[in-house]
Amino acid sequence: MEDFKGFSGKAGNIQVPPEFFSTVLPELQDVDEIRLMLILFWYMQSRDENTGFVAVDELMQEPVVKDLFGNSEVNWENKLRNTLDKAVADRLVLSGIKGDRQFLFINSPRGAALYQGLASGDWVPGETSIAPHSLSGERPNIFALYEQNIGLITPLMAETLADAEKTYPSEWIEEAVKIAVERNARNWRFVEAILRSWKEKGRNERDQRSASESRKRDSEGEFGDFIRH
Repeated sequence: MEDFKGFSGKAGNIQVPPEFFSTVLPELQDVDEIRLMLILFWYMQSRDENTGFVAVDELMQEPVVKDLFGNSEVNWENKLRNTLDKAVADRLVLSGIKGDRQFLFINSPRGAALYQGLASGDWVPGETSIAPHSLSGERPNIFALYEQNIGLITPLMAETLADAEKTYPSEWIEEAVKIAVERNARNWRFVEAILRSWKEKGRNERDQRSASESRKRDSEGEFGDFIRH
């Protein structure tokens, strides 16, 4: 690395889940598997659209990938594919086939939703793009928040959640989901109704009413259609 001139200092937007460092990295013994995961995080987020997936044939055309896996003793394509197989076996990456193409997804709520959509035929790569999501420090991202409190994420719901994350502050979304849970209205329509109301009418300070009082008011008011009676 004698020719390295130092990092440019330019702000980047490559996000790596904290679990990669706290849980995955200490267990990985294969340097090539570590390289592959970092390349996938970089590649998926560096294109014009953060699509959440990558086709293997496109990945193999990237010069940096060839440089990382190139070796005079081993065919670099075979080396890359063997490393991919290992990452899939370790459940770090999900792999699906459409036609004659192999697609890869990071094993996250968003990646799992796209993978399931590909398998069921509800989603086709290239026809539906999903906006980038952000990891917000200690706050759970919106995909994890949804799965933990409401239900499994479908490809269509993944798009809806990505749009909501761009439209509303993360604090609003977390508070709206919390309210939905407290009031036994675990559905996105209720959460979205709260968010729209706050955006249109303003958001008051923390509601001091009890959950039962709030539930009674909502069941008789504008959120009545979303409450389970």
